[in-house]
Amino acid sequence: MKIHEYQAKELFRAHGIAVPEGAVARTPGEAAFRAAGMGAWPVVVKAQIHAGGRGKAGGVKLVNSAEEAEDVASGLLGSILVTHQTGSEGKEVHTLLVEEGLDIARELYLGIVPDRTSGDIVIMASSEGGTEIEEVAEKSPDKIIKVRVGPLAGLWPSHLRQVTFGLGLEGRAGKAVSALVQKLFAFFVDKDCSLLEINPLVITGDEEAVALDAKVDFDDNALYRHAEISALRDVTEEAPLEVEASRHRLNYISLDGNIGNIVNGAGLAMATMDLIKMAGAEPANFLDVGGGATSDMVENAFRILLKDEKVKGVLINIFGGILRCDIFARGVVEAASKTGISVPVVVRMEGTNVEEGRRILKESGLDLQTAVDLKDATEKIAAIVA
Repeated sequence: MKIHEYQAKELFRAHGIAVPEGAVARTPGEAAFRAAGMGAWPVVVKAQIHAGGRGKAGGVKLVNSAEEAEDVASGLLGSILVTHQTGSEGKEVHTLLVEEGLDIARELYLGIVPDRTSGDIVIMASSEGGTEIEEVAEKSPDKIIKVRVGPLAGLWPSHLRQVTFGLGLEGRAGKAVSALVQKLFAFFVDKDCSLLEINPLVITGDEEAVALDAKVDFDDNALYRHAEISALRDVTEEAPLEVEASRHRLNYISLDGNIGNIVNGAGLAMATMDLIKMAGAEPANFLDVGGGATSDMVENAFRILLKDEKVKGVLINIFGGILRCDIFARGVVEAASKTGISVPVVVRMEGTNVEEGRRILKESGLDLQTAVDLKDATEKIAAIVA
């Protein structure tokens, strides 16, 4: 789950992590009031959307008066901000963060991510703060420091020294960054983060380390442990169909193709999408109904797929285990009777009670095509929508 910068900074502040003084504004007048209350100029007005690259897209502005803050806020609120991470459709700005300006002596990059291959937690740092880390990795990979921390052994002083020495920091600035990294690492672990990124992390003129930016993502599977974080979810930043799918406990991600998929199992779903592409077509979504899906979940899966105007055909790929094929088949029949499926559907089923499932579909009167295996299924649906 993603949260906004201002929300991340509120969490940081509660955990003793230094951030600039700031306040949220949702109207131009409120932005002017917040800016005037900072006590000194310049002040920064920052658009709040779930995407990076806001500065380059015009979503971060320095202002030197309350009137200027109001004018900038009027231009940003309600506008569509297009960055390299939003796609061409962009995201509408509903909220602004108004922050104090800082005396910046140096800009750094700091990130913490899990390495799912090794199981380590990786601290990444670079002296090239303020620049997209992908750009640094491409042009100056030697300027990215990677410190691997075993999750069982935890963070040690030697890890902190690797970060500070790698950044060329010593004295008060080195101690400040070391203390900040220690707090951020504890936050990352305690809150089950999947990404923590500060770009830039700044060293001020008096050698303090401050998180000038804050990007934090959380592991969805751990949110049941963090009700206070779940409450920060902003569904206006998410695709409407993905929001609806989450309400029905469906794992759904919208894509750009025209073949809708209903699959049980994330690995099987990815393999299905690969084979669709190999057949010369493009998947319209990733949709995993899970091993324990009910007929209601199947019905909701169909309903969500058919709301996507891009979908010109549906491929069902089910391996019956926990979700028996006969249960799934009944769900398909109920869904068809309630939703009125108006696009071609190809079904591939194998596993527990597969013959009963095929019988149910055959006797349903639905216009379905069956397939002998996954390759046959993807080739059939690709030919139908071509």
